[in-house]
Order: sequence, then structure tokens, then C-alpha cells
Amino acid sequence: MSTEGGTKAVMAALAANVGIAISKFIAFFFTGSSSMLSEAIHSVADSCNQVLLLIGGKRSKRTATTTHQFGFGRVRYVYSFVVAIVLFLVGGVYSLYEGLHKWQHPEEVKDAWIAFLVLGIAIVLEGFSFRTAIREANRSRGSRSMGRFIRDVRQPELPVIMLEDAGALMGLFFALIGISLAVITGDGKWDGMGAMAVGCLLLVIAVFLALEMSSMLVGESALPEEEAAIAAALASTDGVNRIISMRTLHVGPDELLVAAKIAIDRDETGADIAAAIDAAENSIRTAVPTARYIYLEPDLDRLLPDR
Repeated sequence: MSTEGGTKAVMAALAANVGIAISKFIAFFFTGSSSMLSEAIHSVADSCNQVLLLIGGKRSKRTATTTHQFGFGRVRYVYSFVVAIVLFLVGGVYSLYEGLHKWQHPEEVKDAWIAFLVLGIAIVLEGFSFRTAIREANRSRGSRSMGRFIRDVRQPELPVIMLEDAGALMGLFFALIGISLAVITGDGKWDGMGAMAVGCLLLVIAVFLALEMSSMLVGESALPEEEAAIAAALASTDGVNRIISMRTLHVGPDELLVAAKIAIDRDETGADIAAAIDAAENSIRTAVPTARYIYLEPDLDRLLPDR
């Protein structure tokens, strides 16, 4: 997946969420709906998250230093992890608190038509943002299912936006159901139930995102198809008999480190070995352009008989 595609999805989500947050706060002011307040806070949290993702993307482009010799690519993972924490604390916990408060002290929902109008507008805007994220994902997920793509992708922005948008759409429907039942029954507890449902949904998404981002922070290998392409590039290089061992690591979403021990013939000269390594590096970068750091260690092919 390209970083450009993730940034486009972030910008679309930010534009949608700012407008949605304003409209939800206006609706809460007139209706007093707990579900609307929870949804407004949810949209504020999402907007802040998108700003954090943009900041992380910008800071990750800093030039490598003597202290950070592989650059700052992983900063994008750090900011995405912070996004999960913000979503957990600001969105989920607050919505649960507000919903529980309204459950214990129910209030009548006033001017419900305003809430319904705002929820309808929000569903349309969130749907537009979600469609943009889906379209960008479809360009690079290949034959993977969407769930597999979210777990496999090494660029953090798009899965974060997709889960946020999916959660936002589900949350809007929860709020719509809660307000509708509160109006039909005249019991404000249903409004509180809607808010608590939104809170539980946000907590589940936040925990999933935190686990995914922590795995990326620890360091994930290249995708299986990328490792296969690297192995094939090495194996097809003249002077490389076979791959003894190989390790890969993402030092950033778009930067891959490749370390491999390759077997060579016993009678090869230093010049032959150097030429084989140069050719192997070129083959790897052609096969997998994100392979920025390549370290190849030549060793005698001990499976071949002595000559």
C-alpha cells in the first residue's frame, strides 16, 4: 500500500469528522441527548486522531541521524498507537460514563427531529470517508480479504482510518436506535443505552488497534510474498548457490531491512564475491523496492563436496 493512499484516506476522514463533530454538538445543545453527546465526543476524538496521523507522517520523513541511523519511519507506528489510546480514553471510556449517567438519571430527549437529521447527515459523511478508505485499500490488498489486509498491512494509517470509520458508522446506528427507542417509549434510559453501546464498540476497536500497533512497534517482518520475492531474487543471482538463512524487518512502513547469509563456491575470488553481492542487491531492490537496507554475508557452501 502506498503512503499517498493512506494520507488521502486520512484527509477525507478529517474533513468529514470536523463537520460531523460540529453538527453533533449543535444537536446535543438542542436535544440534550446523551447518545448525541457521546457521538460528538467520538467525532472530536476521531478528528484529533487524524491530526496525529498526519503529524506522525510528517515527522517520519526526517533525515536519519547518528542516533537514529535507520531514520524515523517507525514514528508513524508511535503516533498510530497514541491514536488507539486516545480512542480508548476519550471515546470509549467517556461514552460509557455518559451513558451510565443517563441510565441512572434519565432525561427526556427534546427536539428529536434535530438529532435524527444530524445523524442522517453524519451517516452520509462517514459513508463517504469509509468509501474512500475502502477504495484505497482495494488498490493494494490483492486477493486478501479485508480482515486479512488489515492484519497484514505494514502502513498504519489506512487500517486505523478504516476501523475508525467502520466504528463511527456502527456507533451512529447505535445512537439512532437509542434515540428512537427513547422517543417511542418516553424512557430516557434507552438514550443512555445507546451511549453505552457506542462506548463498548470504541473500546473493542481501540484494544484491537493497540495490539496491532504494538506488534508493528516491536518490529514485523516482510510479508510472505515479499520474502518469497527476495528469496527468488537471491536464488537467481549468478554466484549465489543458495540461501543459508535470511531475516527481514520493517524499520519503517515503507523501509525494509534484509539480512541474509548466502552460500558461495570455495574457489570464487574476492572480486567474484563482490560482483555477486552487488548483483544480488540490485535483484532484491528490483523485486521489492521497499528493501532499502540490504546486508549479505557470503559463506562457503558446506553442502558441496570439497574439491
